[in-house]
Parts: sequence; structure tokens; C-alpha cells
Amino acid sequence: MFIYLASQSPRRRELLEQIGVDYKTLKVEVEETQRKDELPTEYVQRLSCDKAKAGAALKQDSPVLGADTIVVLNEKVLEKPTSEQNAIDMLLRLSGNTHSVMTAITMVMGDRIETRMNVTSVRFRPISEAEAIEYWHTGEPKDKAGGYGIQGKAAIFVEEIRGSYSSVVGLPLFETAQLVSVFE
Repeated sequence: MFIYLASQSPRRRELLEQIGVDYKTLKVEVEETQRKDELPTEYVQRLSCDKAKAGAALKQDSPVLGADTIVVLNEKVLEKPTSEQNAIDMLLRLSGNTHSVMTAITMVMGDRIETRMNVTSVRFRPISEAEAIEYWHTGEPKDKAGGYGIQGKAAIFVEEIRGSYSSVVGLPLFETAQLVSVFE
């Protein structure tokens, strides 16, 4: 089956290739700002839906997959870092704690819209400030929710994961395969 992926993420492309989905990417622009009183689960699902709809507005001949991943600690969304200090602060808040990684995916074709979500629990070992600074200088955390990428050097911070590794990377493969089969 062929789909459009409303994302430029190389990680999402690799994950789709891993499960044999034929796709092309679309560049979409969606404002990623959490609304007042919007729960993290509502926020991530809205973003995935907005991205899929934006892609479907460009291409109507095949299903469009939108996805979004957020990191949540104590009910607070940790967005992509805005600066070195912001990234270090996030990593130090995650240090020694368990947080949730929520990834929502939405497939749109015509009037049909289907959304799935995965929530995975990730526990970090204690991280020193020096480690957080060193990690920032790898360049990895600059465009990643929560200021880290589990598929890179931040893997050494992960003490435990409960749920879907691929979801933490950016695309829950189980749920993605379900959606693809529903739209075949």
C-alpha cells in the first residue's frame, strides 16, 4: 500500500521502511502550541490530526499519515528545547525520574479520519549536569521532544522502558500497521 507521510523526520521514514510501507513525504506546517487547559493526550492527538489533514489538503489521491510525539513529566509537556539551558534543564528534570512518551498517529483520506495513540513509560537513570551539557553538544537533542533521542546517545540514560520503543523514536509500529491495514 502507498501512503503519504506528513513529516520530514528521518526516524519516521526509517520506521515505515522497516515495516515495508511504500510512502512519499510531504512537508506540512502546523503550529505546535499547547492550548490552555488542553491535556497532553488531547494535544498530541490534535497535532497528529492537524498534520494529517494539512497533508491531505495537498494530496487527495492516497491516505496521509500524520504523527506527533511529546514527552510528559508530571502532567507537563516538555517540548523541543529552545536553547542549551532549556535542554539541560529538561534533562535534569528527567534525571532519575519516569516520564511518559506519547505518540499519536492519524490517517486521513477524504472524509475518513482514524487516530491511534501509544503511551510508553521511560525511566532515566540519574544524569549529571556535565552529562547533560555534553549530550547537548552532540547536537542530537536540538529538534527532539523532551530534549533527547532514545535512538542515539541518550540511550545510555534509559534505565527502563515499558511500552513501545518505536513509539519513543517517533512512530509506534504496531499502531501504524493497524492503521495501514484499515486503509488498504
